Amino acid sequence: MSRSESGIRPFSADPDFDYEIRCALGNAAGGAGDLGEILAAVTHVHKGDHEGWYAAWRDLADRTLAVAVASAAGGHRVSAAAACLRASAYYAVAVNAVSALPETDLLAPTFAKQEEAWRGFIAHTAVTVEELAIPYEGGEMPGWFFRAPSPSGAALVVVNGSDGSRASLWASCVSAALERGYDVLVFDGPGQQSELFERGVPFRPDWENVLTPVFDAVAAMEGVDAARIAVLGISQGSYWMERALAFDHRFAAAVADPGLVDVSTSWTAHLPGSLLRLLEAGRTEKFDREMALGMKFSPATARTWRFRARPYGTSGYAETIEAVRRYTVADVAGRITTPLLILSPEAEQFWPGQSEQLADLTSGVSTVVRFTAAEGAGEHCQPLARELTAQRVFDWLDDALAP
Repeated sequence: MSRSESGIRPFSADPDFDYEIRCALGNAAGGAGDLGEILAAVTHVHKGDHEGWYAAWRDLADRTLAVAVASAAGGHRVSAAAACLRASAYYAVAVNAVSALPETDLLAPTFAKQEEAWRGFIAHTAVTVEELAIPYEGGEMPGWFFRAPSPSGAALVVVNGSDGSRASLWASCVSAALERGYDVLVFDGPGQQSELFERGVPFRPDWENVLTPVFDAVAAMEGVDAARIAVLGISQGSYWMERALAFDHRFAAAVADPGLVDVSTSWTAHLPGSLLRLLEAGRTEKFDREMALGMKFSPATARTWRFRARPYGTSGYAETIEAVRRYTVADVAGRITTPLLILSPEAEQFWPGQSEQLADLTSGVSTVVRFTAAEGAGEHCQPLARELTAQRVFDWLDDALAP
C-alpha cells in the first residue's frame, strides 16, 4: 500500500527523508519533537539534497539547544528539560544524515552535541533517574534507570535498534511506561550510540551475553519485583531481544516491535541475483570487485553502506554480508518460553513478513497485534501512531505482569 492510498500524503518526495520526518513527528507524542518547528525546518529540503538535509536538522538542533541553555540560565527547569530532549532527538537525525555526506568528519562533533543535549535533559528533568554502570565482561555498559512517579514494582528494559537515539526511546515508550507505573531502563549495548561512536565497540549477535547482565542489574534495583520485569525490543533491537530470550527465560513478558527473524534480508533484498550467486558460491573476491564497481556509480549509496557496516566491525562487502547473516533467530526462536507480543505493521518496509514468521516459530507463547495504514499506523515501528502503539503494548503488558 502506498502512502497516498493510506490517506497520509508524503512530507517529502524523498522516501528516506519522508520516513525520518514521520519518525520525528511521532516523537512529538512523547515530547521529543514539536510539529511546527520540524515541518518548518525541512520544508525547503529537496529530494537528494543530503547537505541541505543535514544542515536543516543540525540548525534546528542548535537553535533548540540554545533555547535550553537560556531557559536553564533563567532557572526554568521544565523548559530546559523539554528543549534538551527535542535537541537531542534532532541531533540524532543529523547524525544519521552524515552517512550520505561526502565527508564523515562531522559525525563525532554532531554526536557529541546529541550527547550534550541528552545530559542536559537528564540534569533538568523532574523525573527521578539514576545513571548506572552495568557490569559487562570485565567492563561496563552505560544505563539510565527512570523511576515511575507512582511505581507498581514492575520494570521495563528497552533494547534499542541499530541507530536509534535515547531521546527517541523516551518518546516512543519510556514516557508512556512511566505514566503507567513502570520503572524503565535504557542502555547502550555493543554497537549502539556511545558504545559505537565514542568507544568503537561493534555489534555482536549473541545478545544473551548482553541482556543477561542487564536483567541482573535491573532485578537488583530497590523496589523492582524481579518476577515482573519485561523487555521491549525496537527495530533491530527486536532481534537482540529475541536472541537473548532463547537462552535467558527470566523475563516475565516481552514485546517485539516488529517481529524479526533474519536481519540480513534488509541488506540482501537490494542485491541483484547475480551478485548473491557469487556470494553463495564463495567467490567473495569477485563479489567485492563487482560491488565496488557498482558503488562507483552511486557515491551516496557507497557512503551509506560504509555507515551501516561500521557497527558490524567489518570492511569488505562480502565480509559485511557474511557478518550480518549471523543475526538470525531462525534456529533458536523455538526455545523462547517468555510470553511474547509481536507487533506487525502494514507496509513494513525493512523486514516484511517477519512478524508472522516469528509468530510461527514461537506459536506456543506469542500473540500478534496488527497495525494498519487505515489507522495511520502503517510502516516500520508505526512512526505516526505512537499513542496507539503505547495503548496496545502497555494494555497487554499490564495484563501479562499483573501481580
